[in-house]
Amino acid sequence: MKTKIIFMLINMNVGGTEKALLNMISEMPKEKFDITILLLEDYGGFRGSIPNHVNVEYLRGYNQIKNIINEPLHTIAFNFLKSRNLIKSLTFMYFYLITKIMNERSPLFKYVLKDFHFDKKDYDIAVAYAGPMDLISYFVLHKIKAKEKIQWIHFDITKIGFNKSFAKSNYKKFDRIFVVSEEAKKKLTKVVPSIAPKTGLFLNIVSPKTIYEQAKKGQGFKDEFNGVRILTVGRLAQEKGQDLAILACKTLINDDYDIKWYCLGDGNMRREYEKLISYNNLEDKFIFLGADPNPYHYIEQCDIYVQPSRYEGYCLTILEAKYFNKPIIATNVNGVREQIKDGETGIIVNINENEIYLALKRLINNKDLRHKLTYNLIKEDKQQYNSLPSNFK
Repeated sequence: MKTKIIFMLINMNVGGTEKALLNMISEMPKEKFDITILLLEDYGGFRGSIPNHVNVEYLRGYNQIKNIINEPLHTIAFNFLKSRNLIKSLTFMYFYLITKIMNERSPLFKYVLKDFHFDKKDYDIAVAYAGPMDLISYFVLHKIKAKEKIQWIHFDITKIGFNKSFAKSNYKKFDRIFVVSEEAKKKLTKVVPSIAPKTGLFLNIVSPKTIYEQAKKGQGFKDEFNGVRILTVGRLAQEKGQDLAILACKTLINDDYDIKWYCLGDGNMRREYEKLISYNNLEDKFIFLGADPNPYHYIEQCDIYVQPSRYEGYCLTILEAKYFNKPIIATNVNGVREQIKDGETGIIVNINENEIYLALKRLINNKDLRHKLTYNLIKEDKQQYNSLPSNFK
């Protein structure tokens, strides 16, 4: 009999969390697992990458409560008052006050989800996979029937929205908690020490078979540039640090280096970054390629891979660059020292544009160092990066 497992997350946007899930599913034997993905929203660049044997469900009615979950409650109460719905206004003012007192939203979740049920079947394992969205954790705990419930943490809780009060009252109800890097695990258990006995490390995995197959199908670079190609992959967001990359690129160009820096991804900071590129006259040097669910041929073709993030949980694109044995420069964020040996399999720098620039200058000028990093990556045992937890095999 197959193990029935359900993963719940927000949507299938092109991002590291979503890709990590797809990678893990690709390694889970079809004959052993009946897999369901439950999404809040039916969209995302990775939606078409979900394997055919995986069941996909949606939380019907989420659009009706989305604003309530995401907007300030006092604003919702005021809007109901303006529309002369006094009862609703008083209701949400009550929840505004109670959540302020408790410093978490469990009472609100209980109210807005009272008519929501997900009783498609009883599961063996239910996973709150989405990361920081407390609604998903609450839903898995209270609305899905499963023998075992798991909370998965993909982020640095000190750098992104994390409600300590919610975690302290709810995470203890999960059977297990997985964190994607040792450093992130230490931070979580320091903030919520009561969950330490049930908290374990599970690294995001890469499926080498999948990425090598996808690399053969991908587009890759279309220009005829013969200089040094630098690549960064990631959502265009402040935490991913593309602005640092743009400024480092400017300094390299000022020093007359023959480079182009390509950036795969899209996001809410694109317009701001385009302004920064224009201001620095880098339109033909720092190139946005847009989001692509298959970045692997680009990674395969680039000369140097750079991850300029301000914070991460455990960066999947670094692992992917390692599988293609690329010289890597990465900022000193969560998990990076678990992925890279500084000076041996990559270069780790502090989070600022000057250190990124200096590391790139060092790599471009020193072919022997690039060859050393590549050689060490070729020799490295990468088995740890595609190992599943015992009950997911």
